[in-house]
Amino acid sequence: MKTLGRMLGDVLKSQAGGQVFEAVEYLRKGYIQLREEENTALREQLAAFIKDLDPDILTYVIRAFSAYFRLVNVAEEAHAHRLLYSAEQEGEAWENSFEHVLTRLKDSGLTPEQCGELLQHLDISPVITAHPTEATRRTLLEGQRRMFLKVKTLDDNRLPPAERERLERDLGVDIQILWKTDEVRVRRPQVEDEIENGLYYFRESLFLAIPRIYRKLEQALHAVYGDEAPEVPPIMRFGSWIGGDRDGNPYVAAETTAWALRTHKREILACYNNRLEQLHHILSHSDRFGRPSEEFYERLEHDRRCFPELARHLQQRYFHEPYRQKLRFMRERLTRAYNANEARLTGKIPGAECDYAYVDESEMLADLHSIADSLASHGDRAVAERELKDLRRILETFGFYLARLDVREESTRHTMAVSEILAARGDQGRPYEELSEEERVELLTGEIAEESELVPQGVEFTPETRGVLDVFRVMADMRDEISPQAFGSYIISMTRSASHVLEVLWLAKTAGLLGRRADGTWYNGISVAPLFETIEDLEHIQKVMTGLLESPVYRNLLAAMGDEQEVMIGYSDSCKDGGIVASSWVLYQAQRQVTDLGRDYGVNVRIFHGRGGTVARGGAPTHKAIRAQPPGTVRGGIKITEQGEVLSSKYANLETAVYELTVMASGAMEASRCTVQEIPGDRQDYLDAFAELADAGERAYRDLTRSTDGFLDYFYEATPLDGISRLNIGSRPSHRAKGDRSLNSIRAIAWVFGWSQSRHTLPAWYGLGTALEEFIGDSDERLEMLQRMYKEWPFFNTFLSNIQMSLSKANMAIASQYASLVLDEERGQAIFDKIRSEYDRTRKLVLKVAQLNGLLEETPMLARSIQRRDPYIDPLNHIQLTLLRRYQDESMSEEESQRWLSLLLRTINGIATGQRNTG
Repeated sequence: MKTLGRMLGDVLKSQAGGQVFEAVEYLRKGYIQLREEENTALREQLAAFIKDLDPDILTYVIRAFSAYFRLVNVAEEAHAHRLLYSAEQEGEAWENSFEHVLTRLKDSGLTPEQCGELLQHLDISPVITAHPTEATRRTLLEGQRRMFLKVKTLDDNRLPPAERERLERDLGVDIQILWKTDEVRVRRPQVEDEIENGLYYFRESLFLAIPRIYRKLEQALHAVYGDEAPEVPPIMRFGSWIGGDRDGNPYVAAETTAWALRTHKREILACYNNRLEQLHHILSHSDRFGRPSEEFYERLEHDRRCFPELARHLQQRYFHEPYRQKLRFMRERLTRAYNANEARLTGKIPGAECDYAYVDESEMLADLHSIADSLASHGDRAVAERELKDLRRILETFGFYLARLDVREESTRHTMAVSEILAARGDQGRPYEELSEEERVELLTGEIAEESELVPQGVEFTPETRGVLDVFRVMADMRDEISPQAFGSYIISMTRSASHVLEVLWLAKTAGLLGRRADGTWYNGISVAPLFETIEDLEHIQKVMTGLLESPVYRNLLAAMGDEQEVMIGYSDSCKDGGIVASSWVLYQAQRQVTDLGRDYGVNVRIFHGRGGTVARGGAPTHKAIRAQPPGTVRGGIKITEQGEVLSSKYANLETAVYELTVMASGAMEASRCTVQEIPGDRQDYLDAFAELADAGERAYRDLTRSTDGFLDYFYEATPLDGISRLNIGSRPSHRAKGDRSLNSIRAIAWVFGWSQSRHTLPAWYGLGTALEEFIGDSDERLEMLQRMYKEWPFFNTFLSNIQMSLSKANMAIASQYASLVLDEERGQAIFDKIRSEYDRTRKLVLKVAQLNGLLEETPMLARSIQRRDPYIDPLNHIQLTLLRRYQDESMSEEESQRWLSLLLRTINGIATGQRNTG
């Protein structure tokens, strides 16, 4: 990092001038000194220095600190990769690698047969979403990738001096480019931009990472189980919300969803075309030295009949090279599929030139299998196990759809649509909205089972209802056009009753997605996932799901989908609603309840974890988070949203993507042992203890957020929320209802982001200190129980570890400066004192329970990372405070206000980069 810091300093001197460099150094050294020892005079000098800085100089100072954080991110990622690479070079199994986990599983008694069965259960699905979007521009990600590769190469001690000198010179140029690249977007991205940004990660790392993941797993299985190692089935698929998430986003229409799916298909078909070209150069086998199988020749002959002109050309050029002929036919079919998709993207109907195109991934996969089997038949199985197998793994993972698109909409939208349609039919008694829950369920299930025409013809519906109906129509069309697997689940936000799920099925029937055939059998092409978000909703999960599973119509539709029920749980809204302690508890309990319910009704429940990047939104180290789930609830399937800064930190670099997907898969394997072996459940006394903590924690959190006079004013005035809402990082508004400043209206993203920027990090820890204090009281025995829980219970250990990280990122001295922005000074100070008191209480008791001398003592690399960044985040916070005061000055002209707003947005972006959090 010292080398990168020196290079950045050189760039500042040469490109921004000595005044900027000196200002940056003065602030950097000053705030480092304050970290070491409080000095009121120095603090005031630094504040005065910031206040007097010219706006142009201030712009460069902010950008310099932001650039430093990007270089820190590059350096830390390269260092982490170096440690893993060194371990592999020395033949060591690094922690939570496949070999490490498989060895643990074998030691616990997992036989090769059980291991094979466990692998069959695995269905790992990271879901890419723009909620919230990544604050880092894609241009910067590309530049950071170039720097990462150079830093990684420079770590090689065998590098010749001349080559090292050249690389360092090039790295300096990259840093100069970074400096000249604007880190703040000029305009807010549109949904189409977000879709393109999501594709970046597939193109740059995931297509390359998937084959490596499978190879590492196969190698680990052979290392642990030898010749008894089981075959590895497909275990991983990807999902996306970008282009399908309509909840609170008016810019996602049915046409957007269709465009997203066709763009996905364009991307993956281009990938396959490149891979086939590579194989064409590799599989140069002559039939004079190894005759292909009869089945292969039958498929080749079929291609010749479909493409006679191309066949004549290939016969002349590759007369004795049948595999090259086959691959060329495959490319022709793939190109035609690509061209057909391009035609649809531009609003055209594909013509005859697209005949004989691949219809879906199954046809192409069958061709690849025939080549592999044929190669094996004449002694070339080793050849089939290389690039050809890699392509098969990619095809099994991404199909012709790239990522299964989830559609999400808020429950009231469906209720209003059903109500309007039924009213337009005029054949109902009382209006739908006046019916009780039991009456709604009876009506909906009856019509799903019996009625054929649900929507009257020739009726003009409101734009809202038409928009809802159009989405289901597009889903039906795209299933036929792209793939039956093009969609993941239809997610219902704010699910509060069984009728909310049945309304979606009723609406899906209007598009022909489900129903009964003439012979009475059921068909269903839509998976509906209720989303439970608030504390109250999560506490009612058992009642809602029981109501559904008791319905014969619903059970028939579920059976038509293989008796698989997905249930999504939301981390961020429940935390915003009731605080981190209560949220963690109700989420834990909800998973146990719904899994037990599924077992009772003979249904396999798959839990979809709606996590964000921060602790307050469910974020945690991947493997540890999966292992911390309730025993028996991860039964092979794990589906997790990957949001905001998580995308770039996990998937921007190939090497990191391989690591992250490895620990996700190994975590799922370890947590899914329950599918093949009996495992012990949770201790009841531990559950009872945490339930008591949750109750006290929720009371303390609600006392602050709901019962403290002026608290919401404090939030709006003591955080840069207004600037966050203007920052061009996502297409979604920061509030559910425009103009509604209530706690319910504020989106969890903005809620967490605001508290993070102002260094309170309040949602991620508030209430725990009071809960621990009330639980322990004067009892040494109760304290010892919590200490045992920390050592023995993965859930509690992970919970307190995450709290430590959030406490480490908080800074009450800086938070107090933000509190001084509150207009009602006396009330603002009183609220801050309450927050500060709870922070001190939480920090003290967390360390006491974990038996640590300092926060993050057990994770020194993370502790060093935060300590390395803090002295550089501090100046940005103080600059932001100065800018907030200026921006809020009502006597300022609009032009001046906009100038300070521009600088404020840069500080928000810089602090987010330093914290690696956007909410």
